[in-house]
Amino acid sequence: MPAIVVEHLSKTYYTYKRPPGLWNAVKSLFYRERHAVHAVRDISFTIEEGELVGFLGPNGAGKTTTLKMLSGIIYPTSGTAYVLGYVPWERRPEMQRQIALVMGQKMQLWWDLPPYESYILLKELYEVPDDAFERRVHELAEMLEIRHVLHTQVRRLSLGERMKCELLAALLHRPRVLFLDEPTIGLDVVSQKRIREFLMEYNRRERTTILLTSHYMQDVQELAQRVLIIHHGQLIFDDTLRALVERYSPSKALHLKFERPVPAEMLSRFGRVVRTDGLEAVLEVPREHVSRIASEALQVLPVHDITIEEVEVDEIIRDIFAGKREAVVTPS
Repeated sequence: MPAIVVEHLSKTYYTYKRPPGLWNAVKSLFYRERHAVHAVRDISFTIEEGELVGFLGPNGAGKTTTLKMLSGIIYPTSGTAYVLGYVPWERRPEMQRQIALVMGQKMQLWWDLPPYESYILLKELYEVPDDAFERRVHELAEMLEIRHVLHTQVRRLSLGERMKCELLAALLHRPRVLFLDEPTIGLDVVSQKRIREFLMEYNRRERTTILLTSHYMQDVQELAQRVLIIHHGQLIFDDTLRALVERYSPSKALHLKFERPVPAEMLSRFGRVVRTDGLEAVLEVPREHVSRIASEALQVLPVHDITIEEVEVDEIIRDIFAGKREAVVTPS
């Protein structure tokens, strides 16, 4: 049975608008104009147990709203979802003991207490046996390299140390499903790398199902084979990163270095000349013809070195969000 099943899930918020001015202020006492904000629109997907899936989208796309529905914090307007066979917003204790939600911009640890004190409280809430609790804290603290800060006030920790302590708190009861909302936001590149390495190793060892949102493409590229992309509340892509590149980038970049200068007019027959300085050139060539064109270039031109590269994933995603590449909904 899949760990997460989402079927036609939607969430609509309603806001009230009032034009400026005293007269409009008086009118608003009797009538207010209501506007619907569709945060999530009819999304469906399935995640198998043990999968680590990236969940991408620009600010306001509906990522956090979706995670909040799947963790039972808010109710949907329509549709349904099942997490480990339970309906999340029914908030059954049997389900809540098997999931965890970490939000990079919100803390669950007590600011004035050492992390270990908060872990003791969580141990009681999740009914973790004493011996299992000590083993678990020791094991996770070793993996996260934070044993030295367990008894230091949270307020005195660096941002990276606090985020690691938050992860330990979320994993203390060994959840089967983990929702991560921007876990590396604001961290330096070293801290980001260490958290990615921890999540990769933890997912491999525990087979925990992880749904990860992040604005850092490096997080998704290193951790997730499969990505979901949501835009304006709608799911517009559900497949692997490789499929994303192949579907939305019809061309590849051909980097050429020459033994002697080559004029631009000689290069145009092989593809669109992106840039050239005589001794080096970058051509954009159709994906399906790249092997043939590269072979012809080697035969005709004084090529010293040749490299074929894909378009960067983050560039493709930026173009999708900006409307420069057509996005088509794909089934999971």
